[in-house]
Amino acid sequence: MVRSDARENRARILAAAREALAADGSTSMNQISQRAGVGAGTLYRNFPTRESLVLAVYQDEVARITGTVPDLLARMPPLEALRHWTADLVEAMRRKHGLGDALGPGAHQAITEQSYGPVIAAITELLDAGKRDGSIRPDADPGDFLQLTGAMWRAPSSPEDRAPHMLALILDGLRMHP
Repeated sequence: MVRSDARENRARILAAAREALAADGSTSMNQISQRAGVGAGTLYRNFPTRESLVLAVYQDEVARITGTVPDLLARMPPLEALRHWTADLVEAMRRKHGLGDALGPGAHQAITEQSYGPVIAAITELLDAGKRDGSIRPDADPGDFLQLTGAMWRAPSSPEDRAPHMLALILDGLRMHP
């Protein structure tokens, strides 16, 4: 059992790290502990290395994004839920790209391995809901969808964000046509 204050400290550290590292990938561990309002010992007890902290930020973000699927499907049709979920994923991937400076190659590989399964499972759930209601073509593949959306988070967001237009094209290709 983890004490409630320890859980709260961990959550504050993750939130502070997410914000700080997204703004500046070279933010120090001490700056993160100050931002979180915890001592350096508390930070290092939870995250002994910088990479362990960044990996935890990614894991937390993947869990947050994949966890939204049931609520989205309860509130909207599958194709619209897929649009909202993918826009959130693209934004998270753009932040992840910004955090890349804080990681070594081994950590990049670990992130890919740890996030691929949950992300594919979320996409599968969204696509399957659309296949069941007839809005998404039966041959839609989660791996293909993820590959296509990878181009979206790499697209520049200024002067004009092309990701929404790219997503509209991808979703139109998934749509069942009479």
